[in-house]
Amino acid sequence: MATSSDAAAADVTKPFDIVATYNELLRSDPDLTMPIAAIEALVLLLTHSASSTISETLDLLEKSTAHLKKAIPNPIGLSAGTDLFQRYLITTLQRPGQLGPAGDFKAIRTHLLSNGRLFIRRAKESRHKIAAFGRGFIRDGSTVLTNGGSRAVASLLQKAADDEGGPSAVRFRVIYVLSSTSQTLGQSSEEPEGMETVRALREKGVPVATIPESAVAYALGKADMVIVGAEGVVENGGIVSRMGTYQIGLLAKAIGKPFYVVAESHKFVRLYPLGQYDLPIEQRVIEFQSEEDIAEENKQQAAKTDANAETPIELPLCDSVDFTPPHLISALITDSGVLTPSAVSEELIKIWF
Repeated sequence: MATSSDAAAADVTKPFDIVATYNELLRSDPDLTMPIAAIEALVLLLTHSASSTISETLDLLEKSTAHLKKAIPNPIGLSAGTDLFQRYLITTLQRPGQLGPAGDFKAIRTHLLSNGRLFIRRAKESRHKIAAFGRGFIRDGSTVLTNGGSRAVASLLQKAADDEGGPSAVRFRVIYVLSSTSQTLGQSSEEPEGMETVRALREKGVPVATIPESAVAYALGKADMVIVGAEGVVENGGIVSRMGTYQIGLLAKAIGKPFYVVAESHKFVRLYPLGQYDLPIEQRVIEFQSEEDIAEENKQQAAKTDANAETPIELPLCDSVDFTPPHLISALITDSGVLTPSAVSEELIKIWF
């Protein structure tokens, strides 16, 4: 029978799998964002690595980051974390004299790991700052329309409900747009994204109405503002978020409703998309097919299964995202404060340089 010490020895000799680690971190902590899970995975990588020089460390980090991005269908969110950590690492390693005796890599390594964990802890606390900054946007008697499963949005709304004094003094309402993608794909047993937040708000006495995506234009007439989350905030001040956010932004702009985005600063990513099809991911949202095309695709899928071939990673339709351009966004509520879309590029410069 294998003992626990044998298992521990096996873990030590087993190669570190950054993709499995990243996915496990997201599974084990529902509150963890993709950028922070990526940073935490890189910190664990450095903990397990046997690198003894700066060049080895940078090479390991670069290869592992590239492997992680390639293995995840939508790497936009995690790219913000990996790029930020990589920049932090390079900046730190360029001034080793401040960390101890020149050439003392052990001191540098210890500093990197401790500060990496400190960064992760601070990033996890960013939602509390966002809730404090955004609380003032929700006025007495207002109605908020939101969508998706953003934890930052949920934190903000629950903070507003708590500040109002609980069930006896609730003064705002929420219209929650629930995705119909699961039902479209025949996954009716799966709970729509956002239902957990809906239940939490109702428990605090907040009246919540749930609507399908097709009712957004109808419901916006009852809303005073739109508040959404984001997977990534890009350089031009636009956002990458769950599919359907763009059309909500278009509708809100058309009828003059303010459109606010809630996002942590570690989600700021160095991308500059000009439109929907500039995102660096493959999405099968619009797919023109004839009966002949479908038959050929089924034949190819069967051949791959028979040959036990490795199938390419595809982004599921339920995880599709779109790009909301900056001219539709009224303001971004972040842990660094409330920003206009035009201020995002300046904030990125602060973060990176």
